Amino acid sequence: MTRTQISTNAAPRAIGTYSQAVVHNKTVYISGQIPLVPETMELVSQDFGPQIEQVFSNLRNICEAAGGDLNSVCKFTVYLTNLDHFGAVNTVMENYLDKPYPARAAIEVSALPKGALVEIDAIMSL
Repeated sequence: MTRTQISTNAAPRAIGTYSQAVVHNKTVYISGQIPLVPETMELVSQDFGPQIEQVFSNLRNICEAAGGDLNSVCKFTVYLTNLDHFGAVNTVMENYLDKPYPARAAIEVSALPKGALVEIDAIMSL
């Protein structure tokens, strides 16, 4: 199996034993992104609005490093510590994506790394 690692300084570096993204057969598997500012590796804010914006910025930068863009994403998986933020996720997705929107799952979880309120992973097609 041939896999190509994607890495960019425009998104947070991996904080564990994983890659920002991996390409296999023109499919890009993007690791979960939390709202870390790439330069500081700190949460952008404690508030949900800036956090979801930072996550999509990080995802966009990884997509571009892999040769695609957010509209090339086929599926997002959204992890939220509070499903009450679901409406804000929809609003941000409308601002970042064109129709037809990709498939998506949203899951409420008890906690995320570094106390983040949201994490999103993605599968993109090149």
